[in-house]
Amino acid sequence: MEDEKLAIDEARRLANHEAVKSEVNQEVQAAVQAEAGNIDEGEQAHIAAVGSTLRHKAVADVGKVENEVERSRVAARVSQVIDYLFYLIYGIIGMEIVLELMGARDSSGFKTFIDTLSAPLLAPFKSLLVDPTAGRFQLRLSFVVALVVYLLIHLAINGLLRMMAHRKVSI
Repeated sequence: MEDEKLAIDEARRLANHEAVKSEVNQEVQAAVQAEAGNIDEGEQAHIAAVGSTLRHKAVADVGKVENEVERSRVAARVSQVIDYLFYLIYGIIGMEIVLELMGARDSSGFKTFIDTLSAPLLAPFKSLLVDPTAGRFQLRLSFVVALVVYLLIHLAINGLLRMMAHRKVSI
């Protein structure tokens, strides 16, 4: 959805840019045609200089727009990779929470696998809060806090990428 918005926004910008450029070109051509009959050499040189300046500005603007579009594409791809990595983190932590809540045996191969994957992610949060237990069943509130913290980090990174991808039009 974010990629679609980015593509639509960039297409709109490019269309607006082309429309303005076309309008300026038509105005310059109309002015040149209107004055073509009574122009001396000095005015012709001035008109040629103005036309050359406008042409250079238009080419530079197209280059800037192309650079912005490319930067936005790169940021969108990086955002997709980051989203995928965080979704994996959410899945691993969520699975750990569910297995602990259901009282899964620590000797189980799958539980050992999930514990191994989640250990580096959850190490800073272990024993952060008191975890309520009922027999083998345990609600790991510390892991829920870890899930929220990773969500906030994910949102912050995506916000930073969004800032880099979109140009600021006004102050």
